[in-house]
Amino acid sequence: MKYHGKYTIFDPSQIETYPLRTRRNRVKLEDLILPKQLTEYSFDLPKKIHQKINAVAQSVVSHRKMDKPVILFTGAHLIKNGLGPLVVDLVKRGMITLVAGNGATPIHDFELALIGETSEDVPKALGQGQFGMAYEFAYINAALAVGNMYNLGYGESLGRMICDESFRNEVLSSVARDDSPRDFPYAATSVLAACYEKNVPFTVHAGIGVDVTDQHASFDGEAKGGCSGRDFLIFANETTKFTDGGVVLNIGSAVQGPEVLLKAISMAANIGEIPGKIITADFDLRSYDSKQMADESSVGYYFRDQKSIVTRVPQAFGGTGYYIQGEQKQTVPLLYKQIIELLR
Repeated sequence: MKYHGKYTIFDPSQIETYPLRTRRNRVKLEDLILPKQLTEYSFDLPKKIHQKINAVAQSVVSHRKMDKPVILFTGAHLIKNGLGPLVVDLVKRGMITLVAGNGATPIHDFELALIGETSEDVPKALGQGQFGMAYEFAYINAALAVGNMYNLGYGESLGRMICDESFRNEVLSSVARDDSPRDFPYAATSVLAACYEKNVPFTVHAGIGVDVTDQHASFDGEAKGGCSGRDFLIFANETTKFTDGGVVLNIGSAVQGPEVLLKAISMAANIGEIPGKIITADFDLRSYDSKQMADESSVGYYFRDQKSIVTRVPQAFGGTGYYIQGEQKQTVPLLYKQIIELLR
């Protein structure tokens, strides 16, 4: 990136990188949770959590049968926890109309699709100056640069890189090295790919300087911002379909998901597309006390997901908010399983 101001900036061309496939990763293909494994899956959750998840599952299925929107906003840990294949299957079944995430979410999805592994050993890499320095993150930056040139969104650009050989060749022509992989042999694990192939938007709501892709000489802030900005407008457009009901699932996103939803729904209401009877569900680990949501002296007041997803949005539009407390590897598979059982 060029800079002509009065300050001194960091020169990322000094960065030394390494091939992604040589990195030590904590999550491999065998760690992924596949739909077929859930027949023997053990769920250790309180009865009230089972009941809440069942209610949410019923809402998802009933709303989709009436062709109403179901949005999933997730943090990166859903992918790191190996739950991506469950989302892939729900997308293919038409149970989700939009998937959204922060900038880290597609990074882990990209890594799995490219090398079948993800989640580097951050403490070890950080001390060696290698955290986030795998060379192939240039693929993401290049995909955004090309996508921005074509005025595409963030998620669409990455999904197209994985699925469209012609687009991929255009992206990799400027960045692929002789020792770099040039295809995505594990695309079946990719939520980005599933969304692209099913014409389901995958919107990425990114910040600047918060993702490992931003550490590289290939980083283009204008391209990242342009593509992510378009994704926000795609997301906002989806919320205009909530006038007669819809479902929002927020899984492990403490800030980004709640804030994006709050702004998008305000935009929809502003133009007369006022949400009605919206169902929201927030999946996280912390305890929840509804009394704290209006008390600025309480710590719970500052949990954006609980305040916005569970409380403010459903209350404002005559809906219902659920808080699903529990470990993702328990709550998300149970939600998936109950949705599938209802479909049968």
